[in-house]
Amino acid sequence: MNQDNPLLADDALPAFSRIRPEHVAPAIDTILADDRAAIAALAAPGAPRDFAHVMLAQERLEQRLNRAWAPVSHLHSVADSAALREVYGPAEEKLTDYGIEQGQNRALYAAVQAVADAPAFGALGRPERALVEHALRDFRLSGVALEEPARTRFREIGVELSKLSTEFSNAVLDATDAWHEHVTDERDLAGIPESGRAVLRQYAKDQDLDGYLVTLKQPSVQAVLTYADNRALRERVYWAYQTRASDQGPHAGKYDNSARIERIMALRHEAAKLLGFANAAEESLATKMAGSPTEVMEFLHDLAARAKPVAQRELATLREFARTELGLDMLEPWDVGYASEKLRQQNYELDEEQLKPYFPLPAVTAGLWAIVHKLYGITLAEREGVDVWHPDVRYYDVRDADGRVFAGAYVDLYARTGKRGGAWMDVCRARFDDGEAKQLPVAFLTCNFAPPTEGRPALLTHDDVLTLFHEFGHGLHHLLTEIALPSIGGIDGVEWDAVELPSQFMENFGWNREALDLFARHWQTGEPLPEELFQRMLAARHFHAGLFLVRQLEFALFDFTLHLGYDPAEGARVLAVLGEVRKQVAVLHPPAWHRFPHAFSHIFAGGYAAGYYSYLWAELLSADAFGAFEDAAKQGGSVIDPATGARFRREVLSVGASRPALESFVAFRGRKPEPEALLRSHGLLE
Repeated sequence: MNQDNPLLADDALPAFSRIRPEHVAPAIDTILADDRAAIAALAAPGAPRDFAHVMLAQERLEQRLNRAWAPVSHLHSVADSAALREVYGPAEEKLTDYGIEQGQNRALYAAVQAVADAPAFGALGRPERALVEHALRDFRLSGVALEEPARTRFREIGVELSKLSTEFSNAVLDATDAWHEHVTDERDLAGIPESGRAVLRQYAKDQDLDGYLVTLKQPSVQAVLTYADNRALRERVYWAYQTRASDQGPHAGKYDNSARIERIMALRHEAAKLLGFANAAEESLATKMAGSPTEVMEFLHDLAARAKPVAQRELATLREFARTELGLDMLEPWDVGYASEKLRQQNYELDEEQLKPYFPLPAVTAGLWAIVHKLYGITLAEREGVDVWHPDVRYYDVRDADGRVFAGAYVDLYARTGKRGGAWMDVCRARFDDGEAKQLPVAFLTCNFAPPTEGRPALLTHDDVLTLFHEFGHGLHHLLTEIALPSIGGIDGVEWDAVELPSQFMENFGWNREALDLFARHWQTGEPLPEELFQRMLAARHFHAGLFLVRQLEFALFDFTLHLGYDPAEGARVLAVLGEVRKQVAVLHPPAWHRFPHAFSHIFAGGYAAGYYSYLWAELLSADAFGAFEDAAKQGGSVIDPATGARFRREVLSVGASRPALESFVAFRGRKPEPEALLRSHGLLE
């Protein structure tokens, strides 16, 4: 069985077409058994205590495990099935248990500490020293110092949290896929532009239905809530979407995440206390740039104090517009997107539908490749014949200026059933130089755009363009690493509140005329984006910036407050905490049945627990970093400046976690980040 198991093959790329659910358990069991034996040997008394025998050996074991698990984890996100779920959950629990077991392995900890204590440690390179230092920190965060019964309890918590995270994510996906509304009368979709109706028509066709199918996939939700004149339809979609996986809504109780949230919060708090932290928020900051919970809360509240008055003015204007122009005496939450789009069109004569023809997906991706070629001298070339999980997936070789292939990327951009919503970049293979063996970095780049329809390519909104640029920014961070130690190369090991810097940085090029000229052309005529339309885009860029910021602050403060103030005697108090946060920062208050937390996968099933503030924190860094490129343009050059790009690649993208993120930022910018950059990027500061 093992000889025929594609998950155990040492191939450069996964054999997706051959991977079956029945391969998962044997592969994981085999690798974990091998790893346990190898770890016991390297941690045994008398074994060598140098970097190669202790640290490189662990990296080698970790990469074999990742080569097997990365494709399985990815398939769970993009091609889910009942059979895969059945084996995925137990395998993930085994991996979590193994990870904590090794994190609490005192013999292994002593071996790593011996490397750090050896006279030769100071002669190691900066990346090698960082790998050792990160490992020692992670041992402490895994409970290596705990005594029984706390050691066993910490391990049990980790396994249960892993299981709950998967269950939470599954519930959101199932609730999303469960609801739909079949529409046969096109008049019910009045106001939705043809591109949006084409997507709904395709959804119906996929289910062998006539007419249209309104779903809770993002392109459908966006089309209805932004454009549908049918207010009742908007309300039904909003109600179904905002109650997913909860005790409310059309499937009340069926996929309910309420008990999971309570249990997740209790376990996180218990784990943090076992490690000596006051709460899970404090523990979270052990691997972040921010130094204390007070620093995070002051950062968020300062932003809120600046943004909330702007948001209040924006909302007052929107309500008056909705009353006088749209006949909506009471602006309900399902009216906000619709009324905002109408007001934006009136103020700026800018309709997203006017822009979409200029953003056909093939041209946008080609333009993105052209921008990174100008910035970093790299080229992306599609390679045919690569084994993929869906016909829509493309694979690209990444070549350096000398034509050498040094990385690769899978690109999967369309929404479909069985694929989780949102957009993300994940690691398929990490860069690893293991003697003569060289493993190249490979990324998964995933989005959920509306697919092509008959007679036309996929047409992106401008927000979609920014999303693609954002995720590829993460991809570049992974692909351009020059650190050949996987645990601190690319995005791995980078402080979580800095990891969004390269991604948010790339979004800035989606607003730049020079960059847009590389790809923004009408899909039928080839006409470039008209200057007057571009100027209207710029004028509208900060439209409702205050409302956007207070919404992000609501998410960030809810997340951080929830983890910071958790009291076991009272439980999570999820809705109460959310209500308190909304009193502080929100200007829009949704109905009592609204259950946003129950689908907040970022913090309950992702890596952003007590860390959602990272998006705003890193946006400050990215806005300030982009200022260096703007400075190059002001001096008569180009925003897409190769010299500045080379410096950004060298000082930020290539160094991974081999040094602190702040040090990398200062090396690039020549100074510490300036908070005003974030306010300026949102138009809140001249």
